[in-house]
Amino acid sequence: MNLNEIEKIRTNQGFYENLPPEGTSVVNWFVVMGLGQVVVLELPASKLAAVNLAIERTAWKAFTTEIYPTYNLYPIIENKLKNKSKVDY
Repeated sequence: MNLNEIEKIRTNQGFYENLPPEGTSVVNWFVVMGLGQVVVLELPASKLAAVNLAIERTAWKAFTTEIYPTYNLYPIIENKLKNKSKVDY
């Protein structure tokens, strides 16, 4: 399947109209060479089922989907770190 075919499937299935579901937001959208696309969403736990349904209903056929819920542990760990320096760009 080429990019135009994938885009047509996503458009026809309403991918862009349904992702992200209401009450959630896209934080980042990465292309990972050799893997595919990784979408980072921010959402309350109560919206996880809505995200799963939106992806199931609109992304299948265009993508193989896997969902890995995670949370940010950094605010808890930050004060325990000896080196708190930040990279200066």
